Amino acid sequence: MREKILVVDDEQSIADLIEVYLKSENYQVLKFYNGQDALQCIENETVDLALLDVMLPDVNGFSVCQQIREKHNFPIIMLTAKDEEIDKITGLTLGADDYITKPFRPLEMVARVKAQLRRFTKYNQAEPVPEENCIVFSGLVLNKDKHECILNEKPLSLTPTEFSILWVLASNRGRVVSSEELFLQVWGDKYFTGSNNTVMVHIRHLREKMHDSAENPQYIKTVWGVGYKIEG
Repeated sequence: MREKILVVDDEQSIADLIEVYLKSENYQVLKFYNGQDALQCIENETVDLALLDVMLPDVNGFSVCQQIREKHNFPIIMLTAKDEEIDKITGLTLGADDYITKPFRPLEMVARVKAQLRRFTKYNQAEPVPEENCIVFSGLVLNKDKHECILNEKPLSLTPTEFSILWVLASNRGRVVSSEELFLQVWGDKYFTGSNNTVMVHIRHLREKMHDSAENPQYIKTVWGVGYKIEG
């Protein structure tokens, strides 16, 4: 079945360009120029990934992202203005999985879409779970194939990126995972300027969902200047 990509951008030329490239990769494209129409579409369609522009004429992309995350875990990629670092951090904090800075190269956009869809599909397979794909310790249960996280018997709703980060850290319990290694394993890309902010925002969001503390962490510990680790 062809995956459905939601494209939301009020600049018609950009939305049309994205549509052309995604359709060339055999994706179905649901294209909208405002947030309200996009949200209405999600109520009636099964969406596999969303590309959201931050600046929309009615509600901004952050609000759309936040409303999507109330009900859905499919990947979200934000389209942000050049050099607007605050937009990137805000989007990641609200549950976006990645961001692309305008102007962007269409082939890079397609590569990001494919990477997010691969990760999401991988973590939502409905197959029997081998033991190596399940981690259990200190009240935390991670089921990699079901993309399921349970903490102290309560399910946590994690985005694919948040789950990936937690899985990498939990798989390396007791060892410090550098920001560079974490970025490579989770995003599948080389570490670059600004990557550390991306990692930090996702770690902060993950801690909030786990009711963990950066100052006195029970799970995710920061090793300043090196990276992060989970002990257990």
